[in-house]
Amino acid sequence: MSPVRRRTSLRKELPLLAWLVIVWGALWQDFSPGNLVFGLVLALLVTRFLALPPVELSGRFNVFHAARYAFVFVGQLVAASATLLRLAVTVGPRVSSAVVAVPLRSHADLMVTATGHLVSLIPGSLIVDVDRANATLYVHGIDVPDAAAAERVRRSVLATEAELIRIMGTREELALVRDEEQLRRDESRGTL
Repeated sequence: MSPVRRRTSLRKELPLLAWLVIVWGALWQDFSPGNLVFGLVLALLVTRFLALPPVELSGRFNVFHAARYAFVFVGQLVAASATLLRLAVTVGPRVSSAVVAVPLRSHADLMVTATGHLVSLIPGSLIVDVDRANATLYVHGIDVPDAAAAERVRRSVLATEAELIRIMGTREELALVRDEEQLRRDESRGTL
């Protein structure tokens, strides 16, 4: 006998439903009201009647941080594209690369997945494996000739995760990110 699945409230699933409707419209390249309503019906059917593992949402979403990070992300795309162009022209096929293990703060499936997707969208980086049990991403990075460059890749992935935590992480994860930032500020000032 299988365990009884706890039903998630519709209010808590609202961000997921909205996201599924947006993805539906994007897949069909049709954001007409009729298509979006049909996408909502499908999203409700999928989330309510299929025995899928629950997606744990924190119940918080910071629109300000989401809008700010959208600009940061576009800047990262442009900078990474320029770096790849420079490497292709100056170094060519001799450019070094490495796979870097990055243990994440959050063990929530949604945060691990979202972090992995955002990192993979940046040119020159790709998630090659995910250790779900330990919330570790294995990132293939380009132009990683030494341990210092590997540490830069690791910090970049953790910065992406921190941005996602600011946007939609739990209050505990947000407190952890803020504590880490305070510790770094204290270290840079030499107060520790």
